[in-house]
Amino acid sequence: MIVRIGYMPPAATPDPENLTALVQGLEREGFDSLWVSERATGPSGDPVSTLAFTAAATKRIKLGMAVMALPGRQPALVAKEMASLDRLSGGRLLPAFGLGIRNVGEQQAFGVERTQRAAMLNEALPLLRRFWAEDEVSHDGTFYHYDKLRILPKPAKGGFDVWLGGASDAELRRTGRLSDGWLASFVAPAEGERGREIIQRAAAEAGREIEDEHFGAVVLYRRGPLGPDVEARFARVRQVRGGEAGLNEVIPALDGLEAHLKRLVEAGLSKFVLAPIAPPDDWAAELADVRDAALSLQTRR
Repeated sequence: MIVRIGYMPPAATPDPENLTALVQGLEREGFDSLWVSERATGPSGDPVSTLAFTAAATKRIKLGMAVMALPGRQPALVAKEMASLDRLSGGRLLPAFGLGIRNVGEQQAFGVERTQRAAMLNEALPLLRRFWAEDEVSHDGTFYHYDKLRILPKPAKGGFDVWLGGASDAELRRTGRLSDGWLASFVAPAEGERGREIIQRAAAEAGREIEDEHFGAVVLYRRGPLGPDVEARFARVRQVRGGEAGLNEVIPALDGLEAHLKRLVEAGLSKFVLAPIAPPDDWAAELADVRDAALSLQTRR
């Protein structure tokens, strides 16, 4: 199994010097990719702008979203945005989409009712694939209407493997029906294995196949004990998503990160996005420590 290890920084106000130090450090240490999250109401920058800056500051690392909300965006414009970024980065983009978080402020920002999000994503994702592959797209659906619409440019390699996030059974089945891969978050190894199995069954029922190496997870790690703020955050996530694993089964300490990733590999996951609980004072020192703790698991190119 081919293991790839990327990295996602904590939410923070965009700072060009800090981001440059991070992304160039990732490239220097041999990480596979940079991933950025999306919170319209949070401090972090827009994911496309952040990845465009990263593309200009690096030459090798791939550029991913963990994950970008699709409902509330026009598929035609998203298709152009993704293809443009992919072209400018030399074919390094890794698009991953989701419904958006369950938050009143986020739903206001995207202008989408919570009850509409799933249906919008179901209609929008196949349209993205068509815009990337076809010269003209005609479509008359519930949310989107196009008449021989032509969107250029096309992605550098003619299309993308599109991944979805999600944790509920309905989201997992959608991943099997529509996507090319799954990026989990806040999962213990047993939960990751269960999610993979649900996705593979749904893909088979839809006459599709998702590659065995297209299952991954965002993995938070910590230094020292977890504080009450993290415990409260975890409790909120568990309330929404369910699950029975304890906090220490989901968020390993740095010195236990390698063993934790090995358990996830045994569960059938092989693409990982490491994320620190708190921002470090020095990116060079942090990335060197993470390299020593976990990067030996990454398959050599």
